[in-house]
Order: sequence, then structure tokens, then C-alpha cells
Amino acid sequence: MASFNKVILVGNLTRDPQVKYTTGGSAVAEIGLAVNRTWFDKKTDQKKEDVTFVDVTLWGRQAEVAGEYLGKGRSLLIEGRLQLDQWEDKETGKKRSKLRVIGENMTMLGSKGGSGGGASNQEGAYPANSAATDEEVPF
Repeated sequence: MASFNKVILVGNLTRDPQVKYTTGGSAVAEIGLAVNRTWFDKKTDQKKEDVTFVDVTLWGRQAEVAGEYLGKGRSLLIEGRLQLDQWEDKETGKKRSKLRVIGENMTMLGSKGGSGGGASNQEGAYPANSAATDEEVPF
């Protein structure tokens, strides 16, 4: 059976990007994205909203651009794929897991919002240029 793993999210950064480098020299950035959903509840006759917080990992040039130009509050479109990370908790010995998005394309939206580098307010798309192996991940 064929499968398809594609995620498209538009949201705002919850914190400044955290950029690190692998032992092989590849940049990797961890960002948090707040994605809002708004709907109208007919039963209560009120507008409702909820927020989903998503962890996103960016690699290579995308990670460097994120570290240089993005800051908390910035609107961003992310295209990528879901990845399930699994590990054993060193303290309890229990198995743990976390679902994250691996960003394959990033588009900055709107104005800078929050902090960030001296980028202009133009929108920009930055495709992923390489994927690192698990051995290169610095955390």
C-alpha cells in the first residue's frame, strides 16, 4: 500500500530559533510554531479558537536563514513531513516518543514581528538543501 507524508502549516514562531551545528558542519534549527484554528460554534453562537503547538526541525541553509532572520512572533509557512522520534527515558527507563515536523520548505510571511535580524519585510522561500543523518544530530 502506498503512503504519503506531507504537512503544510502556517503559524507564528513561539520562540527565537535555536541553531546548532552537527559534527559534520550541518546547521540544524529547532523552532516552535503556534498554529491557530478558528471556527464558529452554532450551539453557543460564539466564535471559538484553539492553538496547536508544533515543533519543527530545519536543516542546512534553511536553519541558517531561520537563525539569522526569524524571531518570536514571525509568521511562517512550513512544508514538510511528520517524523516520530522514540527514545528511552534515562531516569525512568520508560519508552518516550514525540511527533515533530521536518521542514523541507520555509516561507517567511508578512512583516518581521517580534525579534530577528535585519531582513526586509519581503516574503522569501527557502527550500531544504540537504538532510543530515541521525549521527550528525547534536542533541
